Amino acid sequence: MNKDYTNKEYADYIKKKSPKSRTVRDTARAFLVGGLICAFAQAAANYMEFRGVDAETLKNALPVIMVGLGALFTGAGLYEKLAKFGGAGTIVPITGFANAVVSPAMEFKTEGHVLGAGAKMFVIAGPVIVFGTIASVAVGLIYFLFG
Repeated sequence: MNKDYTNKEYADYIKKKSPKSRTVRDTARAFLVGGLICAFAQAAANYMEFRGVDAETLKNALPVIMVGLGALFTGAGLYEKLAKFGGAGTIVPITGFANAVVSPAMEFKTEGHVLGAGAKMFVIAGPVIVFGTIASVAVGLIYFLFG
């Protein structure tokens, strides 16, 4: 039975059937998780500095540590659980990059090391790396020519 709805009746029907917005909750969770990841990185930096690691070594070692932890958490299945809770808060820090590389590699490992994990490893992160490289070369050229 088809009923002709008025605009108001249709709007009320859609409002009743639509899922409730969780924007505030999701934003708070993303802020919390992303902030905790960054706070952990800062605590690690402070500890290394306290132990006498020089600034140059620190700025090189910290990203390696965070990417390594992101890859480890992804491999252990923990990063996915964290992402379900924290949403976008897990993709903003550098650990999200590790997750973007490791996840496809794990998914396609049954297809072999080269054609599976190796070929699919940069499916998500590859375009970002390529764009970043091309953009940095372009900005460098512009700066060299005009700056």
